[in-house]
Order: sequence, then C-alpha cells, then structure tokens
Amino acid sequence: MDRRRFFPLLLTPVVGAWAEGTGKVLRGRLTQREGQPTVLTLPGGKTVSLDGDEPTRGVLKDDRLQDTDFEVRGEYTQPGQFQISPIHTRSMFVWQKGERLMVTYWCDICYIRTFTPGVCWCCQDNTRLDLKDPDAPDPKP
Repeated sequence: MDRRRFFPLLLTPVVGAWAEGTGKVLRGRLTQREGQPTVLTLPGGKTVSLDGDEPTRGVLKDDRLQDTDFEVRGEYTQPGQFQISPIHTRSMFVWQKGERLMVTYWCDICYIRTFTPGVCWCCQDNTRLDLKDPDAPDPKP
C-alpha cells in the first residue's frame, strides 16, 4: 500500500476519538464550599473534587449552580480528583426535569452567549445564567 492510501487510515481512529469525545462522565450534586475546591457528590455519597481550565473554574464558582444536578466530562487525575475537559469542549451540564441543559451565560442587551460567567465583553453588563438545550439555536436580535 502506498503512503497516500495509508495516511488516511492512520488518522481515522484519532479523528473518531476526537469527534466522540474521550473521557469519563460524572453526574451528581454540585457543592461549593468557601475556600475549598468545588465538589461533585455522586450517588452513594462519594465526593469528587472538580478542577479545570480558568474559564471552567469560573463556572464552578458560580453560586447560581450550587446544589444543582450537575454533569461533567473529563478525566480523573487521581482518586477523588476530576479534571473537567477544557471549556471549548462543552463539558458541563445541568439536569432539570429530566432534561440535560448546557451551562451558558447570555447578555440580553448584546445577544452574546458566553460559556463562563462575568461581564459581557461588549456592553460590560453582567451576563445571566442561561441553561440551554445544546441543540437549540440562539435567539435572533
């Protein structure tokens, strides 16, 4: 087999793994504690400390998410510690009334969606928590 035909075969497993997302999924109750890492309390009572990139840490500190039924995707870094996949992979969800909703933040003035809490980069107004169906389109201005 020549190289031109063999090269795409090498990429197939890598692209497939990237597209499907690798890692573990955890679901439990999100608990934020003053001065301590945010934890996920799994069914059965076991707690797992959560961490991630800086924007993910912003979401984990958002007190509007305290005590929600929370789902994260990522990897264990060691027993009891879980690293959430980077924010751009959309790895954090809230479950409400049997529905899985993506954690997002929305500016009602500028119609800008972000994935970490804070002020809108355009108008500098605070963004609101907007739990969104991952397949639903954004509203039109």
